Amino acid sequence: QNVLQMDAINSNYTDPNNLKFEEIKILGALQEITAVTVTQKNVVESSLLNITYYPLEKVVHITGLQLELGKSYTIKWTQQLSVNERFNCYPSPEPTQEKCEQLGCAWEQVTSNLDVPPCYYSSNNAYSVDKIEYTSSGLAANLTLNSAKTRPNENFTMPISTLCLEVKYHLNHMLQFKIYDYQNTRYEVPVPLNLPSSPTSTDKERLYEVSVQKKPFGIQVRRKSTGTVIWDSQLPTFTFSDMFIQISTRLASQYIYGFGETEHDMFRRNMSWHTWGMFTRDQPPTYKLNSYGYQPFYLALEEDGSAHGVLLLNSNAMDVTFQPTPALTYRTTGGILDFYMVLGPTPELVVQEYTALIGRPVMPPYWSLGFQLCRYGYRNDSEIAQLVEGMKAAGIPYDVQYADIDYMERQLDFTIGTRFAGLPALINRIKEEGMRFIVVLDPAISGNETNYPTFSRGLQDDVFIKWPNTDDIIYSKVWPFLPNVQVNESLPEQTQIQIYGAHVAFPDFFRNSTAGWWKREILEFYSNPTNPSSSIKFDGLWIDMNEPAAFLNGAIGGCRNDLLNMPPYIPHLGYRSDGLTVKTPCMEGQQYLPDGTPVRHYDVHSLYGWSQTKPTLDGLQSATKERGIVVTRSTYPSSGRWAGHWLGDNTAAWDQLAKSVIGMMEFSLFGISYTGADICGFFKDSEYELCLRWMQLGAFYPYSRNHNQKGTRRQDPVSWNSTFEDVSRNVLNIRYTLLPYLYTLMYDAHAHGSTVIRPILHEFVEDRTTWEIYEQFLWGPALLISPVMQQNAVTVNAYLPNARWYDYYTDEDTGFRGQFKILPAPLEHINLHIRGGYILAWQRPANTTFYRIVVFSIAEKNPMGLTVALNDTLFAEGQLYWVDGVRIDAYEGGVYLLTSFTANQNVLNIKVLHHGYTDPNNLMFTEIKVLGVPTSVKQVTISQNGGTIASSHTVDYNDAKKLLIITKLQLELGKDYTVQWS
Repeated sequence: QNVLQMDAINSNYTDPNNLKFEEIKILGALQEITAVTVTQKNVVESSLLNITYYPLEKVVHITGLQLELGKSYTIKWTQQLSVNERFNCYPSPEPTQEKCEQLGCAWEQVTSNLDVPPCYYSSNNAYSVDKIEYTSSGLAANLTLNSAKTRPNENFTMPISTLCLEVKYHLNHMLQFKIYDYQNTRYEVPVPLNLPSSPTSTDKERLYEVSVQKKPFGIQVRRKSTGTVIWDSQLPTFTFSDMFIQISTRLASQYIYGFGETEHDMFRRNMSWHTWGMFTRDQPPTYKLNSYGYQPFYLALEEDGSAHGVLLLNSNAMDVTFQPTPALTYRTTGGILDFYMVLGPTPELVVQEYTALIGRPVMPPYWSLGFQLCRYGYRNDSEIAQLVEGMKAAGIPYDVQYADIDYMERQLDFTIGTRFAGLPALINRIKEEGMRFIVVLDPAISGNETNYPTFSRGLQDDVFIKWPNTDDIIYSKVWPFLPNVQVNESLPEQTQIQIYGAHVAFPDFFRNSTAGWWKREILEFYSNPTNPSSSIKFDGLWIDMNEPAAFLNGAIGGCRNDLLNMPPYIPHLGYRSDGLTVKTPCMEGQQYLPDGTPVRHYDVHSLYGWSQTKPTLDGLQSATKERGIVVTRSTYPSSGRWAGHWLGDNTAAWDQLAKSVIGMMEFSLFGISYTGADICGFFKDSEYELCLRWMQLGAFYPYSRNHNQKGTRRQDPVSWNSTFEDVSRNVLNIRYTLLPYLYTLMYDAHAHGSTVIRPILHEFVEDRTTWEIYEQFLWGPALLISPVMQQNAVTVNAYLPNARWYDYYTDEDTGFRGQFKILPAPLEHINLHIRGGYILAWQRPANTTFYRIVVFSIAEKNPMGLTVALNDTLFAEGQLYWVDGVRIDAYEGGVYLLTSFTANQNVLNIKVLHHGYTDPNNLMFTEIKVLGVPTSVKQVTISQNGGTIASSHTVDYNDAKKLLIITKLQLELGKDYTVQWS
């Protein structure tokens, strides 16, 4: 026990070189070694020893020893569980020594850091594995429960003894491990994943190897190329019961990203004892509170910069603890453990592999990349009409206008209120001018109306969630008001709802009948066969409140099943002591999967928004016969296949600028690329400088919408002053100029799963500085955005990673790289840099994206251009994806044009890779800018199919800027060309 005895049994030979043992390695040390003493003949030797502990490998390395060959020594060490090696044994509120010791755990408070759990496991987990069956594509084993080691538990947290482990090597870069009860069927998440019908990996090509530790049970996954252990769950926390399942793993580094949806102040997750809950809730972004979406996926970096990703496919109320070990612990309240791991090895590949599994991001229509305006609290349709006119008069690019719930009759879905009687005509008028319109829909449907077809048809089709074993609908309150009441609008909103709120029912969107009903309601609202003049010709749908949200906890009259609403373990959620029904209906609500399988709301609550998303897109597309866009508030892995997401009800505050970038980068990891935050803030009055800086940042959100709350001041670009209008116009003109590049990135995400809003570390993972950066971001690989996020700042401290960077405005090489630089950023300026090695396609902007694809005979054929940013070796490349911007499944049907651009030294090749679409406007590239051309250029020749063609272009070379500009070109979109300069 912790002693090494070195005895010289025979010392008749003295080595002339005075050899000494200077280091000792101890393998299999389960705890950190904190002190070592060396004694010779009972006298303690004094020497300066260095002790290093490697927890992942369980190795201790002692150096600095001076043990002479031929002498006898005793080496003793003391092992102590480092506080970082503690795993919390009492994650419920208010731990005490008595409660802790009842569980068979150890108690010791660390006064210097109260975040360290005082109650921690002191013995191994109670499971072991007897025999493992290996196949070429995985392994399987049954787990044995040592009942002598199980701690006193309630019925629902009694460990299950009939568990099975299954590991499948699906692909060379992707594996699955699953722990479930082989005797009793348990709820499993009904979200389909893209898995090969049988594993296609090979022993030789696999990036990983898996070993199962038998006693105590654990799983270890190692990256073969480096030997790094990336998953190691042989830890005391593992337990699996009906309503409490817990598993921990050591991590390969302190660098973890992902898990959502919660607000936090860094992109990298803080590993010093933080626990975050996941359970979908109508919770405006607030530190540590579980919010709208449920995203149990993380991306982890290893010390050498390799990356991997892990999904836990579970949908029950859950929390995750991060600790500095580094390790994390999952605790969930139901279902099974079903993990999927992708091995990159680069961060960008991790996202591509993850979206291959869950489904690629949706391809938005071109118009949805335009700027958008919305607010809650428009008084009538003429207020919207005046806003449209104001934006037009100011010449500010703007494509999409919204109506929030104000347009409805008493907040009832699929109705139009009297103050918005002119809305159908207004929508038709602005659409004729090339704009688009989006309306909001909420899921909750009022049951208090005498003549409300949406509800009566829903009853007929049996679409609403009911109490179990009854035919009674669960009713709660959300937005809809009762009929025939005089509403006192001076009362606080919540009071109004208590007094005037109608009984509302919640559709069960899993059911086929509900999907059909919802689609029919959307169609009817769009075409209104009984009164066509009242039809609402929307182009997109915004689905809100789909967590699902309620304005009281549970149901009218209360809930009936205490166990489900207040389970034995309540994860670290906001308002934890109130259980699971905070602002949502009762957990015993009975739902049905498409195949008729009954499921409890308890299990599928966090899938509610997910289940509504595809039926909404189906309804939208069948109504409009166009691609359209759905924007959803509540998400789950794979929601991105059908919708974009806005980051919810934020606040007009400076800290929200950086938090919006963190949110977008996280949703990039989650496979949702069409994202953005409410520009200028939703809650509270925005103020001039904040809103201006936010307009600059928001011009680079893929989903660029300015939106705010009822009762706050106006904050649209024409509500401030002429300077504000100028700055907004200029920055949106930059966005619109670059839309061909942004749209190509959207195609890349849709086709290959790449990120659009890209963390800098995805492109420069070899540079550890980038692992911490979240106040700057990239559009794809090539455009660096460094916004101002601090009040009164007129500079920005920007990091320019190790590449050549050109200033977007001056086209000049900045001349510095791999360092922070303080850049001037006066109030009217946002810093943008183009990365050497890339080619960006652009188009001279019009006020709406409408002029890009001519639906009507508008003679606007805006010319296109290329910016070629050469790198150090005078190379650059890029692509352009061009298509009818509204056609459904244009990519899937091959009805698109894909062009590649490659520049090398003094030659640019334009080559069509896929010719499935011809633009009706005969668009042309009329200008090419080449940045970083080292020597003077006198002439440019254009050739096609090997022969020079006549071209009346002009050439301008700026020696100071090393900039070549070729104008008056006529290179037709959809044809191959070679451009050469000399």
